[in-house]
Amino acid sequence: MQAVAQEKYQAVSNRRKLQWALMPIMLVTLALGWKYPLLGFTVAGAMLTGIVGAFYKGRYVCGNLCPRGAFFDRLIAPLTRRGVIPDFMRGMPFRLGVLSAMMGFMGWRIALNPSDPQHWGLVFWTMCAVTTAVGVGLAFTLHPRAWCAICPMGTMQNLIGGHKDRLQVSHNCRECGRCEAACPMSLSIAEHKETGALTDRDCLKCPECIASCPSNALHWSEKTS
Repeated sequence: MQAVAQEKYQAVSNRRKLQWALMPIMLVTLALGWKYPLLGFTVAGAMLTGIVGAFYKGRYVCGNLCPRGAFFDRLIAPLTRRGVIPDFMRGMPFRLGVLSAMMGFMGWRIALNPSDPQHWGLVFWTMCAVTTAVGVGLAFTLHPRAWCAICPMGTMQNLIGGHKDRLQVSHNCRECGRCEAACPMSLSIAEHKETGALTDRDCLKCPECIASCPSNALHWSEKTS
């Protein structure tokens, strides 16, 4: 039992250390990207990483490797209340609308000067700056990860690999709700006890819920409980 507890603690500790290491990428890009537009390509890099990662583990990149996700988890979450993300924001119709609008706008902006990498970088920086401002506003009014519910890259990862590596919920789940309180996306987890697996495609594949479970009822699909 002690070994299991240590493994849980280590998984959470490693994730949080990684987030602290990744967060400066976003902060530096936001602070200096207007002056050094090529920094904007870090945004494109994060987008590409998320899309590629989705083919293997769904929204794993969102939960573990996204610099802005790290910003929301480590800096913003402690300062905000944990409210409720409205159902319409979690719904695919609204999310697809956001995805289409933002990708269309980005494509149009890039097309204005497609041969200039500085222009591309500035477009990426602008998208990051605007959406981060929106995300911070949503964090303080709704939920720290409210933006992540409608993030275009998160939506794409959901569509590509949301079914990958599902969280398993064992029958010894007490339905205490600790996992849901720990989940960065506030997903409903305990209600999946009967089916045995979390079917929500927006699971970020982070270890927070597993570490919070007092009955060791949660594990990833390739592991045993």
